[in-house]
Amino acid sequence: MRASVTGLGTPYRLGGLLPAMFQEDEFVQRWCDGLDEVLAPVVSTLDCLDAYFDPALTPLDFLDWLAGWVGVALDQNWPEERRRALVRRSGELYRWQGTARGIAEHIALYTGIVPEVVDSGGAAWSPSPAGPLPGSPRPEVVITIRAGDPATLDLRHLEAIVAAAKPAHVAHRIEVLAP
Repeated sequence: MRASVTGLGTPYRLGGLLPAMFQEDEFVQRWCDGLDEVLAPVVSTLDCLDAYFDPALTPLDFLDWLAGWVGVALDQNWPEERRRALVRRSGELYRWQGTARGIAEHIALYTGIVPEVVDSGGAAWSPSPAGPLPGSPRPEVVITIRAGDPATLDLRHLEAIVAAAKPAHVAHRIEVLAP
C-alpha cells in the first residue's frame, strides 16, 4: 500500500535542510526525496489545517467527522450544500435549542420547508388571586407544515427532528397540510 499522493510536492525538501556534506551525497538526497513524497500529504494537511474546520471548505469526506464534532447527524442523500449549511449553522441552532425558533430552523434545514411553530408558552398569570390560568396547563408545541406533496415528507424522520429540538417534557403535534 502506498501512502503518498502522486504529484503532490512539498515546499520543505528534507535534503535541502541537511548539512552541506549530505547535500552533495546522491544516495542521501534520493532517500530524502522518498521521504518527501511520503510526508507531502502530512505537510499539505498541516499547511491547510484551518480549512478542515470550515464547513464551506472542508473536504467532503471530512464533513461527516466535523458534523460529529458538533453533534449533527447528516443524511447522505442530501445535496452537499445542504449538509454543509447544517454543519455551519449548528452553533446557532444550539443557541435556539428548545425554542419555537429553534424548532422551526431545525425543520427548515432538514426538510427545506419553513414550518409554523406555535407553543403554549412558558409562563401564565391570572389577574385575580388563585384564579384560573389562561390557556392549557399542559405544555405543547404544534408544528404546521405546508408541503406541496405531503407524501414526500418522512414523518418518522420529522418526528425525530422535532423530538431532538424541543424540550423533553413538552408534548408535540405535527400537522402536515397541502398548501
